[in-house]
Order: sequence, then structure tokens, then C-alpha cells
Amino acid sequence: MKTFEYKGFTVAGQTRRGLVEALNVKEARERLAAEGVLAERVALTGRPQAFRVEQRTMIYRELSALLVAGIPLVRALDMLIQAARQVGPGSLLAGVRDRVREGAGLADALGAGAGSVTDFERAVIQAGERSGSVSDVLGRLADFLEDQEQLRDRVRRALIYPAIVVVVGLCVAGVMLGLLVPRAEALLGSTGQALPALTRAMLALVHAGARWGGVVLAAVAAGVALFWRRYARDEAYRRGWDQARFGWPLWGTGYALLCSLRFARTMAMLLRGGVPLVEGVALAGRATGSSWIAHLSLEQGEAVRHGARLSDAVAHIPPLTEALPGWVQVGEESGDLAGMLDHAARRYAELWDRYVSRALALLEPALLLAIGVFVLLITLAVLLPVLSLSQAVNIP
Repeated sequence: MKTFEYKGFTVAGQTRRGLVEALNVKEARERLAAEGVLAERVALTGRPQAFRVEQRTMIYRELSALLVAGIPLVRALDMLIQAARQVGPGSLLAGVRDRVREGAGLADALGAGAGSVTDFERAVIQAGERSGSVSDVLGRLADFLEDQEQLRDRVRRALIYPAIVVVVGLCVAGVMLGLLVPRAEALLGSTGQALPALTRAMLALVHAGARWGGVVLAAVAAGVALFWRRYARDEAYRRGWDQARFGWPLWGTGYALLCSLRFARTMAMLLRGGVPLVEGVALAGRATGSSWIAHLSLEQGEAVRHGARLSDAVAHIPPLTEALPGWVQVGEESGDLAGMLDHAARRYAELWDRYVSRALALLEPALLLAIGVFVLLITLAVLLPVLSLSQAVNIP
């Protein structure tokens, strides 16, 4: 049986949307006709759809609760489909359920049906499937995504006021440079005086923007499109770009903390689930969301296969070498590697929260300072010609 999404009309002429299970499109139309629905469109579910973070968080949490209650995965997906109030999420989940029925894993089914499901989420869910703890993994994943969404909200709120100031400042600057400065330039020209250097520089910037702004924007858009196209298709290019991000000022530190947090948390979960170290290193590397770390983790997994210790393998993954190898070594010597990795994950979570709080505390003042300097320059560019004109008028 397959699931089809339909749109049609009832006998009373009301529009109806929903899902129907059938062997093919013909049978789906026959079933709808038997229910008094004239189908206008019938399409097989499973095509990639948008799946927002808040929707994924809710689905992961509810699916985790159902699995903990002992409900099989397919049946749990059935219940979520029936509970979905919107056709979109229900259709997406129906496609996931059909793939699971055909033998696909939950991670692969979600990845094929929702393009917005990240590699990190797929790797974590796949790790849960390998360790037999999908319900626990889904619950932790929901908590993590919820924390990340709260972080995004904090960043958005921190940027609202500076964004408003920027917009207002640009509007005021446009009026001043477009109306007041040209008039002052004409008046000063009649007195034989030249515009101040700052005002000339601002006018030159405005004229250059009006003349070449469209060309520059088009070139930037084309460059961004080419970059993303190559980034999506070229694995080596994507890996090199990801490696470079760890060296960026400020960003690199936070990115390394986040990757270490994900690696430690996933590795602890895999060890508790009985996954061999060789596979665990590769899966934990994928779960970081970094293509460079994922590549290095595959290489170090092979080193573990040939007898290397996990602490030595982690030490050869540069973004994770600051403190994590020490935690791993202590865990190996104490015999509680999973427990020490959990401690490391909690420590990295605290460092990540502290890093984000400090970054946000610095971001808003920095933006306001930059905006203040910009507005000051615009104000001076307008006032200097006025002062020069006033002096010219007062000269006897």
C-alpha cells in the first residue's frame, strides 16, 4: 500500500484535502469516489518538502514518547499522521512511513522526504538506530533543536533594534544626501566655494552607488549562486571551506565548541548502545555537522580498527584536540568511557552557552557603535556645507 495526497470536491461542492492509501492512483480515485469525493488531483506522497525546525522538534518529541510507550515505529507514524492538522506535515510523514514500510531506516526516510533535515540530525538518528535507542536519541535531538531555536530567537531579538536603527539611518541619510547636500553644493558654487572633502566623498559614494550599484549586486548574486552550486556538488571544496571556518576569528572558537559537544554526546550514546568503536567514531564525526571532521573521523576509525586508542584517534582530529582527548583518555583509564564523554558533553554545553551569551553581549553594542559612526559621518557631511555657506554669507 502507498499513500496518496489528494485535492477534490464533495457532493456539496466543498473543497477537501487529505491522504488516502491505495495500491495505485486509479484505486485511490475509486476509494475517494466511494466516499463521495471527486478528486481533482491525486499525487503520491514522498516528494521532498519543507520541514520547519519547530515541526521537526515536535515530531521528534512525540515520536520519542510513542516509542517509549512500546508502540512500533510504523504504528507511531500512523498516529502522528492522523493527529497532523495540516496536510503538509501529514503528507511528509506519510511518505516517511511508506519508506519505512519498504525497509528503509528512519534517518534515510526522513532525509529523502524532507530536504531541510540536516546531516547532523540524520547522523544522530542513524546512530540511535545502530545502538537500538531511537526513542532516547529522538528525545535528546528534540531538546537540542529546541535549544538551538531559542538561541536563534535570542539572536533575532538582539538584532531587531540595530536593524531598525540601520533602516531609519539609511532613510535619513538618503534624504540628506539626495536633497540637502545638492542644494548646499549649488549655493556654495554660486559663492565660489568648494564643498568640504567629507561631503565630496559622500556624494561620490552616492553617485557610484547609483551608477554601479546594480552591477555590483548582480555580480555578488552571481558569485553567491556559483559558490553554493560548487559547495553542494564538490565534496573536496565543501570540506576545504568547512576546514577554513575553524580559523575564522570568534566564529571558529564557537564552531569548535559546538562540534566537540556533538561528538562527545553522540559517542557516549553509541558506546552505551554497544556500537563498536570503529563505527562509532565515524558516526560521531558525521553527527558534528562538519564535513571536515566527518572525513577525518573516517580515517581515524580505520586507525582504531588497526589497534589505535580512541584518545589517540581524537587527538588527530584538529578541531577536537583542545580538551576532548584528555577526557577520553581519563575514561579509557577509568573504564567508564561513556560516563566521561557525558561529563565532557555537559562541560562543552556550558562553554557553548557562555560563548553565545558573550557573543550576543558584544554584538549589539558593536552594531550600535558602527551605526553611530555612520550617522555621524552623514550628519557632518550635511552640516559642513551649511556651516561653510553660513560663513560665506556673513563675510562682509
